[in-house]
Amino acid sequence: MHLRYCAYAPTARHGTRSARPARRNDSIENMNQITEKTIDVREILKSKMGGKARYVPSPVVKWLEHILHQDEVNKYLWDSRTLTGVEWLEATVRYLDMTLEVVGRENLPDKDDGRLYTFVSNHPLGGADGVALGAVIGRHYDGRFRYLVNDLLMNLPGLAPLCIPINKTGHQSRNFPAMIEAGFHGDNHILMFPAGICSRRTGGRIHDLAWKKTFITKSVETRRDVVPIHFGGRNSDFFYNLANACKRLGVKFNVAMLFLADEMYKNRHKTFRVAIGKPIPWQTFDRSKTPAAWAQYVQDIVYAL
Repeated sequence: MHLRYCAYAPTARHGTRSARPARRNDSIENMNQITEKTIDVREILKSKMGGKARYVPSPVVKWLEHILHQDEVNKYLWDSRTLTGVEWLEATVRYLDMTLEVVGRENLPDKDDGRLYTFVSNHPLGGADGVALGAVIGRHYDGRFRYLVNDLLMNLPGLAPLCIPINKTGHQSRNFPAMIEAGFHGDNHILMFPAGICSRRTGGRIHDLAWKKTFITKSVETRRDVVPIHFGGRNSDFFYNLANACKRLGVKFNVAMLFLADEMYKNRHKTFRVAIGKPIPWQTFDRSKTPAAWAQYVQDIVYAL
């Protein structure tokens, strides 16, 4: 079944369909985070580097502000400051002018079946795909889902309430297992990208790197069936060439990640196919394979959708 997904928000131009009132972000703490300069490269550098941030040359800071589209992103965050959660995600889908062609929507488990699920997807775009899938899953389950995401995304106030922040290399590294545990043992569905980073181009093929096994082990532990999703899309040739060049040079820092905001803007006004597969029972992941092999098994299913 082939469906076209459209995200609606409480705006006059969608008068043909009744819409829920926008959810107000009533938390004083969160509202104080939203300013006309919510994303501030200098402040982010300070939070990540501490006192060493002052040694970053001003031209480098200016370049980062440009490549991260700091002014454009801040304008959008300010304009959408009264929205949070699913309403913010749907507004962002409209802002990016994304058309989502959803195939297999009938495979989404019933929201009232009393069970919790793990939704896993490939990660071709590194940003907009997460927003789009969150809009689809969030609307179907009335916002009862959480992302496992890099903690940098916590700088987006509209997205933060839906996130379990993951930063395996920073100050949170010691809390990483506890945060994973809390996420899977919570009362929300989980949406995650098991590759951890967005897809790379290898041998002419754009594909995720090997998926981490965490979603297998934790889904079995918490008896969550796994719902495979394939998101069709790609970034620019520049992005893949940069990522491959850094790999050849042995650069450990994920330089390509700095360009994900730029890639997001390059992917505006496009149509993306989202294919949802049938849920895989958690009992499938038995001891006949290792958790890593089962993760590969699910990844293969995703790319066959």
